[in-house]
Amino acid sequence: MEILITGGAGFIGSHVLAQLKEMPDMDVVVFDNLSSGSRNHVPDGMELIEGDICDEEAIDAVFSDHHFEAVVHLAAQTMVPVSVEQPVLDCQINLEGVLHVLEACRVHGVPHILFSSSAAVYGDNLNIPLVETERLAPTSPYGVTKMTTEHYLRVYHELYGMDATVFRFANVYGERQGEKGEGGVVSIFCKLLSHHQGLTVFGDGSQTRDFVYAGDISQAIIRALPLKGYHTMNVSTGQETSVNDLIHSFEKAVGHSVDVTYTAPRTGDILRSVLSNGALKENLDFVPAMDLEEGIRRTYEWYQGQWAQ
Repeated sequence: MEILITGGAGFIGSHVLAQLKEMPDMDVVVFDNLSSGSRNHVPDGMELIEGDICDEEAIDAVFSDHHFEAVVHLAAQTMVPVSVEQPVLDCQINLEGVLHVLEACRVHGVPHILFSSSAAVYGDNLNIPLVETERLAPTSPYGVTKMTTEHYLRVYHELYGMDATVFRFANVYGERQGEKGEGGVVSIFCKLLSHHQGLTVFGDGSQTRDFVYAGDISQAIIRALPLKGYHTMNVSTGQETSVNDLIHSFEKAVGHSVDVTYTAPRTGDILRSVLSNGALKENLDFVPAMDLEEGIRRTYEWYQGQWAQ
């Protein structure tokens, strides 16, 4: 099976590639501009094409040279603050770029596209655990582009018969996150603790998130490759974890207590967030299994290894 992974040299993509390299029946092509990814993430034997999804001609050339049976679209502008500060840039990458990929799939007859959406499409909704049928009310341009892409995928399925799978990721963490950028709270904490610095928490630490390991995200994506039709699934643990509980997991990983400074909450931060994973279990017979303490230990040890080099 020949598949294309856009953004495959990035954080989540690197975990997907690591699992795919153990599957000899998979012929994998990676398309990435390496702005936040690294060619070191692409295993030997996989083709890496350096290019940008905003370059329509480059996208078409890749599809013309291959016969993909599925496209996993991970290439994106992923930072909510960047989308707030530069909404036009966010739109160019996360909508115009997506449309270039979708059109290439349509024109070249690719039957299935799998898309990395986000919990950001739900906005600040306390009807938790959130299910896929909840009203979508994103509170950032980033969330708007993810929601809009979901609608494009639905329409492409209805108009052109393209199979489409939408994954709404919870708070993803794991090795290699934020190598060239800020990343999420886990990667920020990893970097600070690896440099023997204390942590800063906005608010009292009672705010919650649903932390899902990138390796579990990768398993969900790979399991969904044969899916037919149009599907929307949260990829989550379904477990609510406070920032204070997250810090306790870090203390176990580092082997000692850590210094924490609590400061004023940030305007617009969501207080509670957890996603239902019922649809994931129903469609793929899969639920993320990584224990948070083990996942944090693996992630922290990877960061320690990076700074020791």
